[in-house]
Amino acid sequence: MSQPLHVTTPLLFSSALSEQLGVQVWLKMEALQPSGSFKNRGVGYACQHYVDNGAEHLLASSGGNAGLAVAYAGRQLRVPVTVVVPKTTKPQAIKLIEQQQASVIIHGDNWDQAHRQALSLKTARCAYVHPFDDPLLWQGHASLIDEVIADGLTPEVVVLSVGGGGLLCGVAQGLLQHGLNRCSILAAETQGAASFCRAIEANQALTIDAIDTIATSLGAKQVSQQALAYSKQLPIRPVTVSDEAALRGCFDLLEMNRVVTEPACGASVAALVASAKTLPPESNVLLVVCGGVGANIEQLWRWRQQFTEK
Repeated sequence: MSQPLHVTTPLLFSSALSEQLGVQVWLKMEALQPSGSFKNRGVGYACQHYVDNGAEHLLASSGGNAGLAVAYAGRQLRVPVTVVVPKTTKPQAIKLIEQQQASVIIHGDNWDQAHRQALSLKTARCAYVHPFDDPLLWQGHASLIDEVIADGLTPEVVVLSVGGGGLLCGVAQGLLQHGLNRCSILAAETQGAASFCRAIEANQALTIDAIDTIATSLGAKQVSQQALAYSKQLPIRPVTVSDEAALRGCFDLLEMNRVVTEPACGASVAALVASAKTLPPESNVLLVVCGGVGANIEQLWRWRQQFTEK
């Protein structure tokens, strides 16, 4: 396989969060990937594999971030890309996908409906790049842990956001590959998209009734089976937070690190803040700043105003 399509991202120590919470907080800055999110890792890896094995067209379904990562990969690999997005996708995300010379089809009220539409378009020469449920994705996302270990950090806790479970599976795979099977994972979701929490409670990957959250990138109604399987190999704990708490997490990252992220990413900050007292004092905590292109500073301020008026 040729040069990876993702970049090595900074690992930054957060003095502000560390002093506030009593643990050693390290930020893995995935918001600085070329497409703005961690998706570059697994999606890039999968796209390279498919093109190397003969794919002439890449097809994706996404609320934004995975679609943008596929569009970016397709442009780098010089193959056409079609992305099916649901109606809830932000105009800015669609614009960014189109700027990568990909075709965008708007279909359905949620990701599940866009996913089914995308599958109906698949042909023999077209590779479908799933946004979270593909072993190739997990292998690509596992490179995040490779980089953290190479930087000299051995995390005792990893905090990350969970939508369909692709990032969770990749991080879990990376931890196991490095023998870190005692490292715990706090899996953050918003209350209106808590499919992983429901899967843990039921011990099976059930479908939640609806998605009701500003963190639309977490909007998978059912997590992958592998995400649930990893919960039996590693100490993984789901943490659900409110939309308002996730938004506060976005503003924390904005103020501390001058980076704009989606509420799907801010949920991880909120989960860490809510869970800090349950963690061993001074433990090394890796917070994955997963990024996201579904929000800008104006949108964050509009959401804040909505919560202020309630």
